[in-house]
Amino acid sequence: MAERQGAGSLTPAEPGAVRVVFLGGLGEIGRNCACVEVDGRIMLLDVGLMFPDSDMPGVDLVLPDFTYLRDHADRVEGCILTHGHEDHCGGLSFLLRELEFPIYGSALTLGLARSRIEEAGLLGRTDLRVVRDRERRRIGPFDVEFIPVTHSVPHGFATAFHTPQGVILHSGDFKIDLTPVDGRATDLSRIGALADGPGIRLLLSDSTNAEEEGHTRSERTVGRVLSDLFAAHPDKRVVMACFASHIHRVQQIVDAALANGRTVATLGRSMARNVALARQMGLLSIPDASLVDIEKTAGMDPRRVCVISTGSQGEPMSALSLMAAGDNKWISVGPGDLVVLSSHAIPGNETNVGKVIDGLSRLGAEVVHSGLAEVHVSGHAKRDELKTLLSLARPHAFIPVHGEFRHLSHHARLAEEMGVDPTRILLAEDGDVVDVTSDGVDFAGEVPAGYMYVDGILGDVGQGVLRDRRVLAEEGVVIVVVTVDAKSGEVLTGPEIITRGWVYAPEAEGLLGEARQVVAQALQEATAASPVDFDTLRRRARQALGRFVSERTRRRPMIVPVVMEV
Repeated sequence: MAERQGAGSLTPAEPGAVRVVFLGGLGEIGRNCACVEVDGRIMLLDVGLMFPDSDMPGVDLVLPDFTYLRDHADRVEGCILTHGHEDHCGGLSFLLRELEFPIYGSALTLGLARSRIEEAGLLGRTDLRVVRDRERRRIGPFDVEFIPVTHSVPHGFATAFHTPQGVILHSGDFKIDLTPVDGRATDLSRIGALADGPGIRLLLSDSTNAEEEGHTRSERTVGRVLSDLFAAHPDKRVVMACFASHIHRVQQIVDAALANGRTVATLGRSMARNVALARQMGLLSIPDASLVDIEKTAGMDPRRVCVISTGSQGEPMSALSLMAAGDNKWISVGPGDLVVLSSHAIPGNETNVGKVIDGLSRLGAEVVHSGLAEVHVSGHAKRDELKTLLSLARPHAFIPVHGEFRHLSHHARLAEEMGVDPTRILLAEDGDVVDVTSDGVDFAGEVPAGYMYVDGILGDVGQGVLRDRRVLAEEGVVIVVVTVDAKSGEVLTGPEIITRGWVYAPEAEGLLGEARQVVAQALQEATAASPVDFDTLRRRARQALGRFVSERTRRRPMIVPVVMEV
């Protein structure tokens, strides 16, 4: 495989070169963001977010590092959204605070993205421009073709850039579903035609399921399983939880519910919003008489009701989590309920999902999830489908995208098995820059691509804040407070020791007394040795208390000295 060149620096692009810059999504699940550059202009390809890991306490969202885009804001031509999932479009409401640019995507994708942008009050900083299946559009120096692909949200695109250096094809998130719910299949014939015609110079392909053997099952297979569950539980109210963006899954739930004589209600703001949007666009068919507001279900026969809910990932304040805690305003779950989690836990969410299942089970509900029945299928291609795409595209060069590093690595080896020259397979990561020139496809350096953490409405809380939060969570904090005469340096009051998470003060008076003595002795020695220097006093207090805590408890809490002058 091709090796990185110029790590840590960025060489100027050669005249006529096409540049690809990866800002996220290569080394993690989520945060998908890349740039394609032609004639000095930048076209963004997705601006996604990632949900935090357990080692990111207090963090709500993780975004790509926008430094490169801020530095080149005058060159940004626009943004293309491959589909409407948050890991591909959820970062727009943050980037648009700093830059202005138009956004291109399918009508549904733009509808899903619009709600977030509108909530942030940023619609005035962009122009949402709808593109259609198989459309080829000129956007500044970019000649872009939008190729239909199937995924777990409708109307996703693969994107073909017709550039001076040949066709660059980005698969987007995709699977090869031969029997999609809406009949809109991945357009393999067009991809084959590109390969037979101008040829595909560089293929960027989704790697999420590159470790998984076989072929991803069709979405239609879930509909049959859901229908069987309704038929097997005629005397129970049914609550179905799935992603609000999974319109095809919602359609199959609705079809199964109506076939079994039930009325449908939605629960959760995003579910209600997306169902209304999809119905308005003609992508979701629910008769008006069969859809009721959730508050009206209280007076209905539970056996004639199906509730479609958000919260399948165990999000703490989601409708399903509140249901499991007995705190949902509209539904109280009990032995007369069947709850189906029609999803699979995103990596990192397993614990939260498990807690929700436990809570529902404790209330007496029967819970069905993907570990018990085939109530979910992936929206990402497995190895056989990835082979099919490689076989059809016959790319000159290949870069695996969208996945953790092990997924990218497996996909790279798969491309080699399918005949791609290993010297033209680039195993790129976040921050890498690749140039496509007449001489070949190769690394051209790096740009900043770290994580930007969002806490509440505050952007980028920083690694230092996270490090402090981890210490506080794991070891606690010890605060020492003393009052010192500004002239003489005499300690007037204290030291007082305050602790949270180190020891429980009422049960450790002896230990805290020793700590006070140690700090008092250190301060006395410091003031006797030289004129009063309050920075020195704080440092001596921290060092003395830190050594004492470490020696006596073998722990390393945060030590905070507070020296007050009077």
